[in-house]
Amino acid sequence: MKNYFGAPIKKLGFGFMRLPVISQNPNSEIDIEQVKKMVDLYLKRGFSYFDTAFVYNSGKSEEAIRLAVTERYPRNEFQAASKLPLWKPVDFEQMKKMTQISLDRMGLDHFDLYLLHGIGPDRLEMINEIKAWDYLIGLRESGKARNIGFSYHGDGDTLNRILDAHGKDLDIVQIQVNYLDWKDEQIQSEKCYEAAVAHGMGIIIMEPVKGGALANFTPAVADIFKKANPDLSLASWALRFPLNLDGVITVLSGMSSIEQVDDGTTIADTMGPLSGEEMKVIAAAMEELEKIPTIPCTACGYCLDGCPQKINTPRIIGIINDYLKYQNIVGTKRLYGMITGTISAGAYLLKDGVAAKSSDCRMCGSCEEHCPQQIKIIEAHKKAAQFFE
Repeated sequence: MKNYFGAPIKKLGFGFMRLPVISQNPNSEIDIEQVKKMVDLYLKRGFSYFDTAFVYNSGKSEEAIRLAVTERYPRNEFQAASKLPLWKPVDFEQMKKMTQISLDRMGLDHFDLYLLHGIGPDRLEMINEIKAWDYLIGLRESGKARNIGFSYHGDGDTLNRILDAHGKDLDIVQIQVNYLDWKDEQIQSEKCYEAAVAHGMGIIIMEPVKGGALANFTPAVADIFKKANPDLSLASWALRFPLNLDGVITVLSGMSSIEQVDDGTTIADTMGPLSGEEMKVIAAAMEELEKIPTIPCTACGYCLDGCPQKINTPRIIGIINDYLKYQNIVGTKRLYGMITGTISAGAYLLKDGVAAKSSDCRMCGSCEEHCPQQIKIIEAHKKAAQFFE
């Protein structure tokens, strides 16, 4: 495999997306002193790759890289990556401005990797029209990015088409892979991984623990893992799944505490691939997970048409279902905040740019009249408001 960063790096990347904060307020300041301790342990153990994005924590994540890493360690001791948000059409000058803002926030003169952020089928035409691929290539030629690529959310066929058209000019693709999404018909982790391998791309894995969900199960599901091996953390089962896939440069973990850094680096350093027997344990746990009752929303979107408040009901119901399955209140609250505009960094997830909370529901019943699954949507929004607001 090509040495994208001059030499191979250890396969656990530090994602600066879920950093510890000073208080539980959704827009609380990052606890930089805690982040410094986490960074120190991570680098001490020989790991070196840091990942952030222009939009994470409204830019505070990039600033945290500067404060905790760039200003405290020699540049040759770490790699740093960020991402360019293209949620709407922009020109080259606007892209240059955002790129320079990221470099300044991070205290860098170049990125080790610079990515177009969250490319998927819905924005591909716009990305092509604004010639964002050409912009990336120019950035590498200028020396401001040693490697270029994109992070991807979409199906395998679309990824194949993107790589057919642009793969030869790019270095790395960042894709979502975990054992739950490997065969998932929507996320298609396996198909995306196979597309990246077939095109000879360097691969970075994101969401190996699915935003913390695979480390937070109901007791019935967690007990299956604990009975198989009481000494292993739930996160270790998830991290080991992608760590040993061929062609993978590193696996990102959005770590929030020094305990998570300790656990993650220990797993990456000492534990090998999952055995056949361990994969059977995961299959049994997933079978138990499917027994948990959830709201039968198919995300058809019919409920959106007549909603006077423009509430993104399918996404909110999806978050309720995630909470019911994984009991991850921190992660689901965060995602709810992104979708409803409580947390500004996630504004790109909003439908038509409109932010509305479940508590904004007027209980007019229009959504329920349109719902082919006859879901009690008003009650669902009451639950969401109770759980997440």
